[in-house]
Amino acid sequence: MRGTDQQPGTLFSYVDLESRVRSDHPLRAIRAIVNDALATLTPDFVSLYSKIGRPSIAPERLLRAMLLQAFYSVRSERQLMERLDTDLLFRWFVGLAIDDKVWDATVFSKNRDRLLEGAIAAKFLAAVLSQPRVKKLISSDHFSVDGTLIEAWASMKSFRPKDGSGDEPPPGSGRNAEVDFKGRRRSNETHASTTDPEAKLYRKGAGMEAKLAYLGHALMENRSCLIVNACLTPADGHGERNAALAMIEPLANRPTGITLGADKGYDARVFVNELRAMNVRPHVTQNTRGRRSAIDGRTTRHAGYAVSQRIRKRIEEAFGWMKTVAGQRKTRFRGAERVGWSFAFAAAAYNLVRLPKLMAASP
Repeated sequence: MRGTDQQPGTLFSYVDLESRVRSDHPLRAIRAIVNDALATLTPDFVSLYSKIGRPSIAPERLLRAMLLQAFYSVRSERQLMERLDTDLLFRWFVGLAIDDKVWDATVFSKNRDRLLEGAIAAKFLAAVLSQPRVKKLISSDHFSVDGTLIEAWASMKSFRPKDGSGDEPPPGSGRNAEVDFKGRRRSNETHASTTDPEAKLYRKGAGMEAKLAYLGHALMENRSCLIVNACLTPADGHGERNAALAMIEPLANRPTGITLGADKGYDARVFVNELRAMNVRPHVTQNTRGRRSAIDGRTTRHAGYAVSQRIRKRIEEAFGWMKTVAGQRKTRFRGAERVGWSFAFAAAAYNLVRLPKLMAASP
């Protein structure tokens, strides 16, 4: 018998969100890990908020909502609020009841900015990795490092001379005037972006176009290939090696040496010597194109060198997910602090996506 298409309104509704999410949904395992990590950050949250005034959005709910934004590639806060208003799965994960009012997008953004002050993204990444069930999956001896280009939220038209000598747009050209860069020499020493002054003009390689960008860096452990540290630096020729030294230093200077795998961009004698001084074995790809490599047979003869060279490439999987799914290819923020916060949080989201399967496979 054909069913009816009646749409009567109901005065009362008894919906248990817990029963609407299937028992084997991937977000269930992720939410358990997230809740345990957020519980350890309670003292940090308390220090960020005043004891008087009107209650704000709970920081735990802010971070859960931002994780959903990364997991489901939600492009803006306004779209995120719309999904929270209509999607029962989103409400369940964040911790909103079905009758709770969703926040305004501007209010959400303002409350999110408060978390920048406490470096919550880096602390959240560390809190996830410090859980006993996660810690046993992580190697403490073998690591890989790499960097990736993060396009700035600024156009090339905003890259103008610092002394203000740039040509003014012709009258009546509108807010998006035509600009001819042909024959003009521009560099970071003489020019800066009026939209994001901290972004630098950078070219990733020969034959590639120059872009206003930052450099994101990640340190990966080689057992489960999880990101254990992430940071952001200005885009320059030394940012990758300096960031690698800063991230590996807290893990080095141990009685037993550790290894660090990297591509040939890190094959510099000063960098290799710094690693060896910290008792870190530099498993760096040899760069012999027109030069002499800083890596010799003392390193390449060991079987572990070949293993590090094979595994280090998996860090590109993390960058690929962060840039395509989590929206880090072209950042939506301005300023190194905000862009770095977003990059570190995307690294934590990448780990959370992979952890349920890793934990299920672990004995």
